[in-house]
Amino acid sequence: MIGQLGAITGRNIKLYLRDRGAVFFSLLSMFIVIGLMVFFLGDMNVDSITGLLGQFPGRDAQQDKENAQLLVLSWTCAGILSINAVTVTLSALAPMIKDKTSGRLNAVYTAPVGRGVLAAGYVLAAWVASVFICTVTLLVTEIYGVSRGMEWFSLFTHCKLCGMIMVNSFAYASFMYTVAALVKSESAWSGLGTVIGTLVGFLGGIYLPIGTLSDTVGAVMKGTPIIYGAAMFRGLMTKDILDTTFLGAPEDMAAAYRETMGIDLYVFDRQVSLEMALLLLLIFGAAFLMIGAVIVQRGKRSDR
Repeated sequence: MIGQLGAITGRNIKLYLRDRGAVFFSLLSMFIVIGLMVFFLGDMNVDSITGLLGQFPGRDAQQDKENAQLLVLSWTCAGILSINAVTVTLSALAPMIKDKTSGRLNAVYTAPVGRGVLAAGYVLAAWVASVFICTVTLLVTEIYGVSRGMEWFSLFTHCKLCGMIMVNSFAYASFMYTVAALVKSESAWSGLGTVIGTLVGFLGGIYLPIGTLSDTVGAVMKGTPIIYGAAMFRGLMTKDILDTTFLGAPEDMAAAYRETMGIDLYVFDRQVSLEMALLLLLIFGAAFLMIGAVIVQRGKRSDR
């Protein structure tokens, strides 16, 4: 069974990586975020921070600006890690849709391979692809940040980030598999990818920070797992530079900034900790993994 699972997983990963269009569109949301930050939103966020700190006399305006740029960079990179897990898992499950629509899946069902192994192969391939892409993204963005003056993350922080990437990727691999089990055509999957790719930046509070939106919109965002994944990455990746940026400023100013930018999330007046965010993502992933299993089992019965 392990050999079959490995073969199926490897086959699905190869199909995803060979499709350059799928790889590109799975990273399109990341490119959009980078473009917005470089040409528009980045300067606005930096000016907002320097404007707040400029209220206090005696501060080094140039140093505040440099710190603000590094803070916005860290905040942006954290958001990218979150949305990549969504878009990459979606694109990595495209082979499953092609197998269904081409009839190859029915042919495979006649082979001595259990449906559970096939399902695990699709989910595991999406998870591996997401973990790989997100890890590479973390390394590239960190190297770029260090070249701009950031400090390297500690080994312990790297370990925590890798664990967070794995949990976040598991949540969306399970969710996208369940969605893929319901989709019947490649055109529908493509349209769904366009919608999700557009929404993920908003739901993650990347295009517009959650604190700048109405309470109603904020409540909707908190009803999705995307904002919690983004928040846990932001909390860890911005911690040191945020403390440096707001050094000497009132604590309530830094706290207000963290809440506005979605670094700190509050649900029912209670702050969502890193452990709570991880638990929510694990529950979300496990729930959809079970839902997907039920859908596959029902499909098996209907084929009889």
